[in-house]
Amino acid sequence: MVETASAAETASAVRAGAVRAVDVVAEALERIGRADPLLCAFTEVWAEEALRRAGEVDALVAAGPPRSSGPGGGGGPGARAWLPLAGVPVAVKGRHGVRAAVPLLAAGGVVVGATAVPGPGTAWQTWGLGARGRTVNPWRADRTPGGSSAGAAVAVAAGLVPLATGSDGAGSVRIPAAWCGVVGLKVTNGRLPSRDRTGLAAPGVLARTAADAAAWWRAVSPPTTVAAADTPSTTGVDMPPSLPLTAVWSPDLGFARPDPEPVALARAAVDRLVDAGAVRLVQPQAPPLLLDPAPAWLALRTPGADPAGLADAHRVRAENGRRLARLFAGAELLLTPTAPTAPHGHEGPGDVYSTALTWAFNVSGHPALSLPAGFGTDGCPAGLQLVAPHGREALLLAAAGAAGKPSGRKG
Repeated sequence: MVETASAAETASAVRAGAVRAVDVVAEALERIGRADPLLCAFTEVWAEEALRRAGEVDALVAAGPPRSSGPGGGGGPGARAWLPLAGVPVAVKGRHGVRAAVPLLAAGGVVVGATAVPGPGTAWQTWGLGARGRTVNPWRADRTPGGSSAGAAVAVAAGLVPLATGSDGAGSVRIPAAWCGVVGLKVTNGRLPSRDRTGLAAPGVLARTAADAAAWWRAVSPPTTVAAADTPSTTGVDMPPSLPLTAVWSPDLGFARPDPEPVALARAAVDRLVDAGAVRLVQPQAPPLLLDPAPAWLALRTPGADPAGLADAHRVRAENGRRLARLFAGAELLLTPTAPTAPHGHEGPGDVYSTALTWAFNVSGHPALSLPAGFGTDGCPAGLQLVAPHGREALLLAAAGAAGKPSGRKG
């Protein structure tokens, strides 16, 4: 993997005038041109528009910050930094992903292209289809990167860009993040705009570091408000959390049957979080036992679904919501493996859904993050999933930020 500057490092250097946004973007475009024929992470690359936008960022930097954003400008200690993503190359999921990137552009980010998603006739949970062919896992080309934010995860993991937007309707950010060895955040359902009519999908981001995911979140998140209840529509206050955070570990959520190796890798990652002072494991009154969300998710997602199936889906959603509320009354985080298996080949996933451990939190609406958990015997990455109460993305980012780099193979 190519080691490139983080989004935070890039923006700081551009704001300081140490490097031009035009040069940063030109280097990213050169990396894409060199690597994408093999990776197929992009469907479109918008080089001319990206360089034009980078020039605009350089002009803003040369003009200096508005008086209101400088010292004494009235912004207060909680004000957001001026151009926090200045000159940062960003990839967006799909050709229509620019709509979701408007806050990133306002923050100084530069969109360089659209990333691969599954093509017609391919399974949404596995493959991507770039302009030059099938999207491959950057660690092993014979393995899938996961999906549907396939190209986004590959572009970030391969160092082509530091940030890529995604959307997550069943694990579509978290699974490719796990299988490509990057950070993937799905926000609380309903907290940011989504085009998904079912309400199951939520926006997200893929990043090399938790700090970069946090930079994305600061750029796109709405102002926080005091919540009347812990629901997806009332987002709560993202107060800076104190570490260690209390956490509950579950290898299977009470219904899944993950393979031993992803479980072992995730559990080792939990131990590293404990050693880093990020979390403190607590024993719940009862182990986390959720109802299998698969039938509910499929019913909610299917147009014209049988009314009885929809009624049962709402029952499962309500019951799992109650069980998670009880769990989060005694702990701040729930920890699980991200995916139940290692990345499979391009022929397909077999009998096990890659979403087995992720889509429960699309049905429930909870925010969740996949953190790199090391490498399996096949040389491919695995992930640890962190789940927080509704509206508490800050907990996920704080724990992930304290984790440091996972042990294992380095690119």
